[in-house]
Amino acid sequence: MTGVSVRFFGGPLDGRVQTLDEPVCGTVMRHVHLHDGPKIETHYQLGYTDEAGWQYRMCDLKAVDELLE
Repeated sequence: MTGVSVRFFGGPLDGRVQTLDEPVCGTVMRHVHLHDGPKIETHYQLGYTDEAGWQYRMCDLKAVDELLE
């Protein structure tokens, strides 16, 4: 099975592309940046549009917590 390309928007992963086998809309991914300084944690939510396809958009932690309730 071939995967689909997912592009990241915002934060430290902006512009990167990742391949997913079975993307699920609404999935939230956490990225932790530990290099040369304080820990920086960012969250990305997976979404799909007909115009742009699959994409991870940076979202704030409060929005993630609300999704999990």
